[in-house]
Amino acid sequence: MKPIRNSAKAIIVENGKILLTKNKDEQGFFYLFPGGGQDHGEELKDTVNRECMEEIGESVVVHDLVYVREYIGKNHEFAAWDSDVHQIEFYFRCSLASNYKTITNGTNPDKDQVGAEWIEIMELDTIRVYPKTLGKSIKDNKSNVCYFGDVN
Repeated sequence: MKPIRNSAKAIIVENGKILLTKNKDEQGFFYLFPGGGQDHGEELKDTVNRECMEEIGESVVVHDLVYVREYIGKNHEFAAWDSDVHQIEFYFRCSLASNYKTITNGTNPDKDQVGAEWIEIMELDTIRVYPKTLGKSIKDNKSNVCYFGDVN
């Protein structure tokens, strides 16, 4: 059994758009919030910044923690390959540290990542974004929810 993994992710919103990583699998394109696994001895805010450098090539200013999600793979649509995954995800509001607006892959993108893209918030329900619940919450401007539990 794998240990529970912590992950820190960025919610970067500017001018009605949100910055997501663009990924591709056998079903087509899907989008994720930039971020990833916490290293031993690393603070979550440092994890978010490192992962943003790796995935979008930009440093971020980390603001407030706004959402926490658990992901227990055996309970969701990806159970065939994620059944042993249990991850706690911490979502932070972030802003880009620079005014650089042309975002590309960073220094170490995830294996399915093909780029990064600014997506209109009002279009979040028209794309495959994970976690779906968080995309819907951001689109519906439900900032009062902090802990989502085990959702996809």
